[in-house]
Amino acid sequence: MSEKAKLILPEKTIELPLFTGSEGEKAIDIMKLRQETGYVTFDPGFGNTCPAQSKVTFLDGDNGILRYRGYAIDELCDKSSFEAVSWLVLFGELPSAAQSAEFAAKVAKYSRLPDGILKLYDTMPKETHPMVLLSIGLSALSAYYPDLCDPKNKEQVEEATACAIGSMLPLVSFAYCRNQGRAYVYPVDPKSSNASALLKMMFGNLFVVDKDVEDVMDDLLILHADHEFNCSTSAVRLVGSSQANLFASLAAGVNALWGPLHGGANQAVVEMLLAISQENVDPEVYVSRVKQKDSGSRLMGFGHRVYKNYDPRATIIKKTCDKVMSKLGTDDPLLKIAQSLEKAALADPYFTSRKLYPNVDFYSGIVYRALNIPVEMFTPLFALGRLPGWIAHWREQNSDALNRIGRPRQIYQGAVKRSMT
Repeated sequence: MSEKAKLILPEKTIELPLFTGSEGEKAIDIMKLRQETGYVTFDPGFGNTCPAQSKVTFLDGDNGILRYRGYAIDELCDKSSFEAVSWLVLFGELPSAAQSAEFAAKVAKYSRLPDGILKLYDTMPKETHPMVLLSIGLSALSAYYPDLCDPKNKEQVEEATACAIGSMLPLVSFAYCRNQGRAYVYPVDPKSSNASALLKMMFGNLFVVDKDVEDVMDDLLILHADHEFNCSTSAVRLVGSSQANLFASLAAGVNALWGPLHGGANQAVVEMLLAISQENVDPEVYVSRVKQKDSGSRLMGFGHRVYKNYDPRATIIKKTCDKVMSKLGTDDPLLKIAQSLEKAALADPYFTSRKLYPNVDFYSGIVYRALNIPVEMFTPLFALGRLPGWIAHWREQNSDALNRIGRPRQIYQGAVKRSMT
């Protein structure tokens, strides 16, 4: 950090250190800005704020690049599995066969939920959204595993990591079962993949998991495994910065993910497509309507806070969508509407000039529909995929010597001092 940036203020001029990331991202170190000048930075939404350095994921939104620990997302989907990618995201390298087997055995110890959590699920109204149950279940792990709640204890952190990963699959699956009034069923084969076990727990052990369908579900989990400092990951990090335990921090991530502007976006896409279908609106007409600000119409699944190019995950999911539709013989009219919307939008300078391209949510909901997964389960499945990333960032933050409790500053714009007399 030998280079400096010069900041000229009315009262003084100071120099701020500059540094560069391994992929060329440039940063200005403002850690001492307020201390030296009395100023803070104003950055709504933290779009220009980097709270920490990380080694987990590289994202280049301008060029449509996404890599986990250096590996391109398309290569991981083609050549790896969600289990191996989870290890990669957590520990930095792809696992050996011995490491995979050892970790699988460790995770398996927590693959059955404490009976109390299932009883807790059963106390909720049947129509309770699965994300509510998932948040409750993760928080409850702190009660059932109090000896895994010290973020400063390395052995506890390792065991809590295995516990969270082992518990997440049944927490997600049984949240669906509770919502649908189905019995809680664990898979007969304890060595089945996460993708296969998920479908078995959701639909019962008699459900035949087609290999191509299993691969599609595996890809969807891989695609969601991490995505830099997004809203839910930042929530996990912020809560974790207070030295809250892993389970409490993960529950915060679930709650952040539930928002329609984050993990709930693919549900919003399906709801948009259903509305277009029910109104029998021509997709090109709908795209024209979107450009009219007072129309109330929005093109969900297009554009991204970071990507200013085609989301690389969307490219993979689009291929996946065609594959699963063909395999299952599904003729979903929503797919045709989505394809027509994409074609119309990408041919319109209004969208391309604003760099609004399909994102990961545009096609993922259609894939889930083809697998007979209801819309209320879209976000819990997102959470299942994102779990390794959340844990990796929580662990990385806790081992960072520069880690401090998150505490943003404000610019007060309220009433000045006044008296009640």
